Amino acid sequence: MSSGLTDLYQEVILDHSRNPKNFGAPEESNRQARGNNPLCGDRVSVYLTVEGDHINDAHFDARGCAISIASASMMTEMIKGKTVAQAKSLFDRFHALVTSDAEGEADEDLAELASLSGVRAFPTRIKCATLAWHAMSAALDGADEDVKTE
Repeated sequence: MSSGLTDLYQEVILDHSRNPKNFGAPEESNRQARGNNPLCGDRVSVYLTVEGDHINDAHFDARGCAISIASASMMTEMIKGKTVAQAKSLFDRFHALVTSDAEGEADEDLAELASLSGVRAFPTRIKCATLAWHAMSAALDGADEDVKTE
């Protein structure tokens, strides 16, 4: 990856971690799940408002590293207004992006998330990047439960 692109990706991650979007528990939500990464201490709660098959709102509350916070922030921005099936598809594609050995380009929907693709070189950091996504998937399944990365 070129130095300029690496710098841009680092800025995206830092911006989302310092100024997370949709941070904090909302007054109302009808689905939620919590995630815990015991290796590094990341904790995240994902709150969704789902009506019918659409995600009308998404928030998160978290304590963790910059990667964990940035990923949760980007995720909540991306899934608002999507159907449950579209959000699950985003999760599958994002998970492949950060875990695949092939360094392919992110599709258009995942362009901003490409900033997190560098975690594939650090297996323990993959768990940081995917924690909120696993919690989101559990919330969509209606499982008000703790999701662990182990």
